[in-house]
Amino acid sequence: MLIQSNTLIERTEYLLEAPANLTNAVITISGKNITVDFNEAKLLGTTSFNAPNKMHGLAIKISPGSENIILKNAHISGYKIAIEADSVKNLSIINCNLSYNWRPELHSNNIREDVSDWMSYHKNDHGEWKRYGAAIYLNNCTKAFIQNNQITGVQCALLMTKCNGAEVLDNDFSFNSGLGIGMYRSSNNKIYHNKLDFNIRGYYYGKYQRGQDSSGILAFEQSSDNIFAYNSATHGGDGFFLWAGQTTMDTGLGGCNNNFIYGNDFSYASNNGVEITFSSNSVLHNRIVGCDYGIWAGYSYDSDLSDNQFAHNKTAIGIEHGQSINIAMNEFNSDRTAIKLWSAAKQSDSWIYPTKRNTQSKIYWIAANRFMNNNTVYDIMGTDTIVFSGNQKTNVINEFKLGDRISELDTTRESEALELDIQKDKRLNTIKYTTLPAQAFPQGNQEIRITAWGPYNFKYPLLWLKNIDSNQQMHFEVLGPKGKWNVGSISGYQIIAKGVDSFPSTLVAKMIDTAQQKSIQLNYTGAKFIDQFGQTKKENVEQSFAYSTFDPKNTWHVKWFAWDSATNPNTQYRAFTELLNTKPLQDTSIAALDFVWWGKIAAKLPADSFATLATSILDLKKGTYEIGITADDLVKLWVDGVEQINAWDAKNVAYDEYTHHSIQLDLNGKHEFKIVQVDNTGLATLQFYIKPINLMLSEK
Repeated sequence: MLIQSNTLIERTEYLLEAPANLTNAVITISGKNITVDFNEAKLLGTTSFNAPNKMHGLAIKISPGSENIILKNAHISGYKIAIEADSVKNLSIINCNLSYNWRPELHSNNIREDVSDWMSYHKNDHGEWKRYGAAIYLNNCTKAFIQNNQITGVQCALLMTKCNGAEVLDNDFSFNSGLGIGMYRSSNNKIYHNKLDFNIRGYYYGKYQRGQDSSGILAFEQSSDNIFAYNSATHGGDGFFLWAGQTTMDTGLGGCNNNFIYGNDFSYASNNGVEITFSSNSVLHNRIVGCDYGIWAGYSYDSDLSDNQFAHNKTAIGIEHGQSINIAMNEFNSDRTAIKLWSAAKQSDSWIYPTKRNTQSKIYWIAANRFMNNNTVYDIMGTDTIVFSGNQKTNVINEFKLGDRISELDTTRESEALELDIQKDKRLNTIKYTTLPAQAFPQGNQEIRITAWGPYNFKYPLLWLKNIDSNQQMHFEVLGPKGKWNVGSISGYQIIAKGVDSFPSTLVAKMIDTAQQKSIQLNYTGAKFIDQFGQTKKENVEQSFAYSTFDPKNTWHVKWFAWDSATNPNTQYRAFTELLNTKPLQDTSIAALDFVWWGKIAAKLPADSFATLATSILDLKKGTYEIGITADDLVKLWVDGVEQINAWDAKNVAYDEYTHHSIQLDLNGKHEFKIVQVDNTGLATLQFYIKPINLMLSEK
């Protein structure tokens, strides 16, 4: 459909599959001074909402050269990208619901973290970010206006590349598995009064907290002079993630500079409340609670970190190789370390950036801050020229923890009375709202629960494994909307105890046999709800929800080999296969393939140029199975001597998400599995997955 004039869409539901590519859209809008009112009509790209990773295509494209376009009141779900605009002036997207579009299935879980879930933003000059999907993707747009839109259940809500002069306000981009708002080479934009909570992945409370480069807000590669004010971006991988970009790394020039980050809530990030690196920015009057680093500002310079409220962070402010930075009028309450400043004695000779810029750690003014209940107030090493003035301390354990290479440390005025006043910045006069949007969900890091499809949003029934105690008893949380629950079918577990039959509640169970398929199914009855795939479930109609695992109970025989130029698997494959018949460096038997090598395989074994040969017999009940392997760098899988996965190409490690490979096979009985993995250099990993396509609730 081509729209070239004002259009009112009939309010109904349209099932319109898009082409597999992202070139041709279901609807194209082209021209000037056009309003398209969808009138709450629904545009659906699929009927299979329980497989978001298979959604594809582009729903609406606004053509280059278009101007003064208003798109409003649309409901779009089931596509890789819902709305794309390229080189459009004065585009308005208002009051749309663009939830439940494409997102990948995540492989990190309570057992292990999977590196294929990591995101990478380093290249996007040629639309590389489109592989991540987006509810809204804007490229080279000027003065876009994005207001009152709702986007949840996607990987990335709003992505902006080379966009200037945009105003993004009053949107709810929460509970997505990647980014709330991502910006690349985008400047002079105003991002304010948005809900950007729970944009996160790569987290399991008490086990790992990687975040995997998810974030509420991302400002990347030469994004400058933006205003980020009064946004709620809590419970993200990072709350706010800013990086100067590869251009700066290669030249020492530019950066993401002069951004004004004011009045936001960046609490409960799995990593950094605010990350600002290799750039000059202002971070003022923000709330940052319960993060690993409240502000991580490595290699920042000419920056102002003032009037912020920190509490219960491991380190409130951490700066490596920073220069000319003000830290004033902040409140630090119960942070393990309040301020940590340091530098390395020597930096890598192969790194270009420090050859282009002075990267000494020096020139800090730390004044009029309040420190309460901190283990350590100042942890400093390798830093020159620090002036302390008028800082107050109450119930702190260590005031100073000083390392080597410190000079010109002026503490003569540390305890004197000092009052400062921060004047209202004139940039705040350009935004309409000066309060945070209301939050309506539980607070705290323990409330982050990442399912295979992204963060749990507290709106549907969920049986969540919280921990396994020393007696191997499994402690579950029973979460959900208003209603009642009861125990349905059980396979492979014994219920030890259960809490009340309303929500939230608890359940304790223990494994009782060695069945491959184990499951605890509960039944929910109560208010209607929207499930994790965006489907509405009716009131008082019983719905089941479950915790299921599949363990084939096999043993892997694993051997490791070192290869050289004569047996290089990249170029000398035949010689390499002969190498696998020789005596290995080491061999072992293990229950599961779950390797991530950041360095050497083991003591006296190589870190690079090695190969892994793993074999096993799996005895499986008749069914269709999904078999997955995450491997870096090369991998092949044979089942019963037949090659089923061939990822023997370095292109498979171009991005982290390319390292996971999967197939579906019909299997029955005993089958021989053989895996060969090769590491060339750097990080190496080998992780194996198998599960029935349709999880059974009991063994048949």
